[in-house]
Amino acid sequence: MDLRERQLYGIMILLLAGLIVTGFLFQGFGPTLRGFLDIQRHPARLINDYTSIGGTGATLVNAAVTALIGLLLVAITGVRLSGPTIAGVLTILGFGFFGKTPLNILPIITGVFLASKIAKKTFSEYLLIALFGTALGPLVTFLVLEFGLTGLPALVTAILAGIVTGILLPPLAMAMLHLHQGYNLYNMGLTCGFFGLFAASIITAIRGPIAITVIWNAEPPLLLLLLMPVLSVYFILAGIVMGKKDIWRSFISIQRLPGRLPSDFIDMASPAGTFLNIGLLGLVSWLYVFLVKGAFNGPVLGGILTVMGFGAFGKHLKNVWPVMAGVFISCLVFGKDPSAPGPLLAALFATTLAPLAGEFGPLTGIIAGFLHLVMVERTAAWHGGLDLYNNGFAGGLTAAFLVAVIDWLRTIKQRKEALKG
Repeated sequence: MDLRERQLYGIMILLLAGLIVTGFLFQGFGPTLRGFLDIQRHPARLINDYTSIGGTGATLVNAAVTALIGLLLVAITGVRLSGPTIAGVLTILGFGFFGKTPLNILPIITGVFLASKIAKKTFSEYLLIALFGTALGPLVTFLVLEFGLTGLPALVTAILAGIVTGILLPPLAMAMLHLHQGYNLYNMGLTCGFFGLFAASIITAIRGPIAITVIWNAEPPLLLLLLMPVLSVYFILAGIVMGKKDIWRSFISIQRLPGRLPSDFIDMASPAGTFLNIGLLGLVSWLYVFLVKGAFNGPVLGGILTVMGFGAFGKHLKNVWPVMAGVFISCLVFGKDPSAPGPLLAALFATTLAPLAGEFGPLTGIIAGFLHLVMVERTAAWHGGLDLYNNGFAGGLTAAFLVAVIDWLRTIKQRKEALKG
């Protein structure tokens, strides 16, 4: 492990350890542990805000421990900490605030591991699928707590279903990537949403419709209001420490990249510029929520952390603002409250479509964000909230639609130019 790798691990471990310590100090040791256990025993489908279920401290611990599992997987497989793996760990961290737990992600990771053996590949080749495939953790929890089984049969059914899910994710992920051509950064969101359609359909056929419920902490504590600015500054300082001489040049070079998958900013630019990009994206996302008077609760912090995570793997200030603006304009046109749960989360997670703005310009990004809000408010019901990356599902559909139209218009233009020539 070289110096850069050790520095990256140090930054991530210090971040997660700090969140665990903060959680215990804020809520107290006993209440935090009890809250942590309550979270493990609670349904995880969209939207269950763990800050309302286990408390703020317990949620911080759950998120950090869940993300540590992801970081440990990266270390065990020998994959370098880079843009995609950092995005994976920070995304798991974010969804540890509202849907992922150590218990519900492990069967899916096990399934992806078995898929690698079936395909005679190394687990490292499927690592990103394992990290992001944890979006289907709620399926495991649902089968334990909500399906209707109890005791050992419920547990066995859930574990087996999670393993089978993980086995099936790799071939689906590869097919979904072709659909949107890399313009949806949350490819596993589309993959898991597609899989979730079938899972929800089977479950509905067995036990009836899956009702969507929303647990949303409308009055989070001051700690959660301040957490994202603190973490953003932490990443900015980490960037300065890693490369203060070239940090600005590297940051500017990142802004010139379209962000289409795969775009590893750490390799394409530098860790220093990437961490500056991550930190500034965190501050901009936080500012948006603050300006629309949104609640800084578990799901919202999860959204901001996901934006920050992909600040190493496709998102930057230049390509995210048109998409967020498009969502906001869509709220105005259709009379929606931008601080309501759906529109607020859409503004953050719709940045999965940032590569469209990066490749085709701000207007395309605005159109993408505008359409995304319309789509995402429909898609959660399709999979019953089993896919935590619902915005990735909607984003993949939106990207596929827009890319098809853009390719068609390009073909017409090329034919016209050929005829003129």
